Amino acid sequence: MADYRISNISLDDSTILWRNADVEQERRVAIFDLIEENTFKPVRSAQRGAHGPYHLALSVRDDRLALDVTTEDGDELETILLGLARFRRSIRDYFAICDSYYQAIRKATPAEIETIDMARRGVHNRAAELLVERLEGKVETDFATARRLFTLICVLHIRG
Repeated sequence: MADYRISNISLDDSTILWRNADVEQERRVAIFDLIEENTFKPVRSAQRGAHGPYHLALSVRDDRLALDVTTEDGDELETILLGLARFRRSIRDYFAICDSYYQAIRKATPAEIETIDMARRGVHNRAAELLVERLEGKVETDFATARRLFTLICVLHIRG
């Protein structure tokens, strides 16, 4: 039976220079939620008979996002590369709105926090839609999985 999902995910920590407690919490939650429920079907691997579950390693190589897909036994299935140029603005906007959100949590009114959180969700949703679009023909996934993957893509771009 086909089990098109991610059962384990890792990030290339060598590209991450620094993470504060808020970002680390976002990373932990995204990974936990992703493992609990996701849809992930690498098209070429599935066509060759690899039905998952999959292990996924995310990294940045030569200014491209690399999604290394392996079996649970560690057998390499494929590497999916996505150019990051189309994600730069989304990543920059997401970092900016998250920074505002974390500052607001500490000193703003509940109404102000809610307004910033709505904007944060909007930026995140647009970025997830872009990710689904960029994965078309390479990976079949759902919106919730794309949102969590975008969070992890942002974590890979933290430079301190």
